[in-house]
Amino acid sequence: YPHAAEKDKVSKNPTDDMLITSPAETARSENEAAELKRKAEEEARRKLEEEARRVAEEARRMAEENKWTATPEPVEDTSDYHVTTSQHARQAEDENDREVEGGRGRGRNAKAARPAKKGKHAESKADREEARAAVRGGKGGKRKGSSLQQGFQKPAQAVNRDVVIGETITVGELANKMAVKGSQVIKAMMKLGAMATINQVIDQETAQLVAEEMGHKVILRRENELEEAVMSDRDTGAAAEPRAPVVTIMGHVDHGKTSLLDYIRSTKVASGEAGGITQHIGAYHVETDNGMITFLDTPGHAAFTSMRARGAQATDIVVLVVAADDGVMPQTIEAIQHAKAAGVPVVVAVNKIDKPEADPDRVKNELSQYGILPEEWGGESQFVHVSAKAGTGIDELLDAILLQAEVLELKAVRKGMASGAVIESFLDKGRGPVATVLVREGTLHKGDIVLCGFEYGRVRAMRNELGQEVLEAGPSIPVEILGLSGVPAAGDEVTVVRDEKKAREVALYRQGKFREVKLARQQKSKLENMFANMTEGEVHEVNIVLKADVQGSVEAISDSLLKLSTDEVKVKIIGSGVGGITETDATLAAASNAILVGFNVRADASARKVIESESLDLRYYSVIYNLIDEVKAAMSGMLSPELKQQIIGLAEVRDVFKSPKFGAIAGCMVTEGTIKRHNPIRVLRDNVVIYEGELESLRRFKDDVNEVRNGMECGIGVKNYNDVRVGDMIEVFEIIEIQRTIA
Repeated sequence: YPHAAEKDKVSKNPTDDMLITSPAETARSENEAAELKRKAEEEARRKLEEEARRVAEEARRMAEENKWTATPEPVEDTSDYHVTTSQHARQAEDENDREVEGGRGRGRNAKAARPAKKGKHAESKADREEARAAVRGGKGGKRKGSSLQQGFQKPAQAVNRDVVIGETITVGELANKMAVKGSQVIKAMMKLGAMATINQVIDQETAQLVAEEMGHKVILRRENELEEAVMSDRDTGAAAEPRAPVVTIMGHVDHGKTSLLDYIRSTKVASGEAGGITQHIGAYHVETDNGMITFLDTPGHAAFTSMRARGAQATDIVVLVVAADDGVMPQTIEAIQHAKAAGVPVVVAVNKIDKPEADPDRVKNELSQYGILPEEWGGESQFVHVSAKAGTGIDELLDAILLQAEVLELKAVRKGMASGAVIESFLDKGRGPVATVLVREGTLHKGDIVLCGFEYGRVRAMRNELGQEVLEAGPSIPVEILGLSGVPAAGDEVTVVRDEKKAREVALYRQGKFREVKLARQQKSKLENMFANMTEGEVHEVNIVLKADVQGSVEAISDSLLKLSTDEVKVKIIGSGVGGITETDATLAAASNAILVGFNVRADASARKVIESESLDLRYYSVIYNLIDEVKAAMSGMLSPELKQQIIGLAEVRDVFKSPKFGAIAGCMVTEGTIKRHNPIRVLRDNVVIYEGELESLRRFKDDVNEVRNGMECGIGVKNYNDVRVGDMIEVFEIIEIQRTIA
């Protein structure tokens, strides 16, 4: 032993002698140790296999239970958007995003190290805490950059919408339907080459182009779907029955139309007509021995062209009244044109046959030039000789009308909802809006709901042409109805509907539609008018506020007055309406410097006060001739006078002298008229104008004179012109103003 202490320690151990063993014992002990180790390893392996089988069984069972409840793992949005514009704020935001991503990564790694847990509530409390910590930005759980995380949404893709566009739409409404600003729509229209404002009405085609340009799908819609539905909801299946013919009497002024109808009805109507002209459309039905006939009487004056055209639209047969002593006149030709345009057969009544100067053959010859041929000449028109004064031939005329009606086979449905046309309308102070309606089909009852153009209402009362109350009116019967919401236009279609609410909606739609179309038309004409006024120069206007007793008169007078307009003087109807002249009309006339015209109406007390205080021009008329003549006179005063040159003298140059003061002096002989000193002149050479100017001097001998008469000699100096030669002619003229009139 190298060290004494170790030697002593070994020597002092009492078991030293016992440690010395034999080789057999050593081998046995090694075998036992190996056996124990093997058994321990087998036990550990068995336990591991059992644990693995248990875990696998547990996993299989859990998977079987959650087979239908497993949810897909959400896809994370890794897009990087900045919600702020500040550079420092963006840096803080980027740092926060990196910490969040780091937390998510640690959470995923930790989760992967553990066995997967599945089930409805698979997340443990530790997992939830770890996820929350990751979102907060690390273990500390402190929210970093929270002051910069505002509630902004990430940019979204533009939504393409289905845009429903009607027949007209404003730019603002189109922008609302596309959910964009109006300025964007205006920009899009500018790209397409159209300028617009936010409130401008554009048509369907333009709106479609703009919407498609902005990426939207366009659905075009007819706006009158409700109207069509209401109008088509009618009784059907009723049998058609023969109906009475509707006959319109047409002809020239004073050819005896009203007198003829008057004799047929055996009542005096013509005596009440101002100037012998039918001022209103009258509708009457008469019972004859062979059946009923409905007559429409149209005015004969040229101003009532539109009224006569309406009569032709509502009629079955035209009775053309021609005076045998007068022949075919301009309004007769006009009536023939209306009848042909409407495709209506014509029965000619040759009136005033009892007069000595009557010549019916002349009437036939003249009418044949316009395609109205009598039956005996191979034509289709019946000619009847009548005398409205003596009553001659009236029965033959009625028979001819009924014969023509039989040929036409006129039929109408008598039972069911009525439809017809407005012949005339006016505003009565006591009864309100009154409309004369000619029923075409069905039966109109008191209490029916009617839709009439822009107006609607329930029929409160019905009266026939004699003023008697009636409860119903069948086909071809004219009646006056009360109860409409306003005064309809003559010619409007009248239809009975089932629902008053829907009738009101349709009427309001029509009013709005009319307003939109009017606005669009005004917008379109503004620019055109602006350029037209710039090129034409100043245009005088005669402003008129027109009130009449019936709607037909308003329309006819307006048409006549507007036709008087020329390039220099325009007639402008500032306001028009049915009924008396009110304070509103007078105020409008004062504001627009207009003439107040009343046709068969008068001004009320409040209107007269305004008229007196404002010194307005108020005129009443009962005959349209006088109205048109006076408006013509007012317009003629506004026309600029016509300038006309009138030659007053002619002098022949006989010799030319030179003057140091005046230059060339022409010695002349006055051959025509008078040469005046201060009038303009022309110098003619071989009858060609070579100079136009004025005289410098006019002398007779050595005296300055103002004029020289025919046959006398004089000396003439032409201002600024010295090339006067012998044989030239000097022409003196003056400019006169001629007052123009409107034809």
